[in-house]
Amino acid sequence: MFLFPGRPLRVVDALLTNFHLPGSTLLMLVAAFCGRERVLRLYQEAIERGYRFFSYGDAMLLV
Repeated sequence: MFLFPGRPLRVVDALLTNFHLPGSTLLMLVAAFCGRERVLRLYQEAIERGYRFFSYGDAMLLV
């Protein structure tokens, strides 16, 4: 989905995504959805549990 002027915005209550690279715009999207502090906690837990990152890594469902 591309957002551009004239396209109506919609609000979502869940996001399914993988773990993104630090500093990426995709990580900023996740932080915009659920908050910076929560993202930092989620990523710390993912690292501690050995989750895989990047395109072929594990995924998370944010509600």
